[in-house]
Amino acid sequence: MSNAKAAGEEPTGKEQTGKEQTGGDASSARRVAVVTGAGSGIGRAVAVELLAAGWSVALAGRRPETLEQTAALAPAGSATALTVRADVSRPGDVEALFAAVCDHFGRLDLLFNNAGTFGPGGVPVEELSYEAWRHVVDTNLNGAFLCAQAAYRQMKEQDPQGGRIINNGSISAHTPRPHSVAYTATKHALTGLTKSLSLDGRPHNIAVGQIDIGNAATDMTAGMQTGALQANGETATEPVMDVADVARTVRHMAELPPEANVQFATVMATAMPYVGRG
Repeated sequence: MSNAKAAGEEPTGKEQTGKEQTGGDASSARRVAVVTGAGSGIGRAVAVELLAAGWSVALAGRRPETLEQTAALAPAGSATALTVRADVSRPGDVEALFAAVCDHFGRLDLLFNNAGTFGPGGVPVEELSYEAWRHVVDTNLNGAFLCAQAAYRQMKEQDPQGGRIINNGSISAHTPRPHSVAYTATKHALTGLTKSLSLDGRPHNIAVGQIDIGNAATDMTAGMQTGALQANGETATEPVMDVADVARTVRHMAELPPEANVQFATVMATAMPYVGRG
C-alpha cells in the first residue's frame, strides 16, 4: 500500500486515520523506516528489501513519480509505503518529512540516510564552480545532518526510546577517484558525522553506523562498465555488483538487536580497484 504526500502537506484521506499503532513492546510492533533518495538506485533497492521484510517505510525523494514507482515494486502483501516528496537539503522539507512519519506511523526505528549526488563528473578542481561544490555539500553532508538530527530528536523522545541510523558513505569515504573533490570531501565528512552521532546516541539507545559501497550496479554507476577514469590517467572498465547485495547488507545492519551495531561496513564489487587503487 502506498500513500503519497508532499513535505509540508496536511494528511488527507486515509492518512488521517491510518497511523499504525506501534506503542508498547517495540519488538512485537511493526518497525518503521525512513529511506531518503528512495526513488532510484540504492535507496530504491533498500526500500523494497525492507518493505518485503515487513517494515513500514517512508520513501523520501524529490520526484513523487519515482517514489510511487519504488512503492509499486514491493511484493504483494508487503507493509505500508508512505511516499513523501522532500529535498533533504531544505530544512523545511526535512522537518515536514519527519513530522509526516511521526503522524502516520507513530514512531521511527530506522533512518537510512542515503540521498546523495556525485556532482559534475570529470571536472578538475580548478574548474569546479562554487555553485556545483555547494550543491554537493548541501545534498551529501548538510542533508545527511538535517535528516540525522530530525531522526535523533524523534528517537530520543519516543517510547520505547531509541532507534538506528545508517549513513550511506562510499569507497570515496576512504580514498578518492580523480576529479571528485566535492564528493570525496563530503563522504569523508560523513564518516565524522557517523562517529559523532554514534557517540552522542549511546545514552539514548540510538545506534549509528555507516555502509561504504563500491560499484553497485545502478543508473549512477552505469559508466563503470563502459570506462572510468583511473588514477594513472587511463580509462578502464570496472566490475560492478548487484545492488540487491547492498540492500541485504543494510537490512542485516538494520535488524540487529539494539545492543549490537555494525559501526562501519564496506560492501564492494570484489575485483573493483579499491585495495591498491592508484
